[in-house]
Amino acid sequence: MGRGRKAPSRPSGAVVPEDRELFRRAVADAVPLPDPGRTARAPAPKPLVPRQTRRDQRAVLEESLTGPAFADLLVDSGWEDSSFARSGVSRNVLRRLRQGHFAVQGELDLHGCTSDEALAALMEFLAEAVKRGRRCLRVIHGKGLGSENRQPVLKGKVRSWLVHRPEVLAYCEPRPADGGGGAVLVLLASGAAKAAQS
Repeated sequence: MGRGRKAPSRPSGAVVPEDRELFRRAVADAVPLPDPGRTARAPAPKPLVPRQTRRDQRAVLEESLTGPAFADLLVDSGWEDSSFARSGVSRNVLRRLRQGHFAVQGELDLHGCTSDEALAALMEFLAEAVKRGRRCLRVIHGKGLGSENRQPVLKGKVRSWLVHRPEVLAYCEPRPADGGGGAVLVLLASGAAKAAQS
C-alpha cells in the first residue's frame, strides 16, 4: 500500500465474501432440528391487584356490614335528595357539584355487577382516581329497572360504601341529563393522594 493511501473503509456491520464463506464451511455439517408442529405459549399473566387495594376492599366490606345502618347515616349526615357532605364541607359545594361546576374526570359503570363485583370495582376506581389526583367522578349504578322487584339494589350500597371512604368529601345525585337517580357524582379531597402515601 502506497504512502498516504488508506485502506478502503467498509460500513459497520457489513459482511465481506470471505466471512460469508468461512461461516458456510463452519455450519456445513449442521442438521436442522425436527419441527415439533406446535408453538409453546406462555400462560397469560393474572392481573396484578395491589395488596393495599385488597386490604381496603376487605376493610370497607367489613365496615359496611358492621357499621351503622344506612338509614342512620342518612339521618346523622343530614342528607337531602341523596346527597352527602363531610363535616366542614359547605352546602354551596354540594350545590356546585350538582350543577356541574366540577369537571367529571372519571366514570365507572356498574350495570350488571353483583354487589361483590361492584364493591371491588368501586374500590379500585377510587384508588386509581386518588393516585391520579382526580377530584370529581361519576359512578353509574343504575335505577334497578332490570333487578327483582325493580328496586335499585346497588344505589344504596354504593352510597353507603362511599360514606365509609375517607377520601370522599361529598357526593350527590346529578341532574337528570347527567344520570339522575341512576348515578352519583363524587367529590374527592384534593390532598387524598398525599394522605394515602403518608
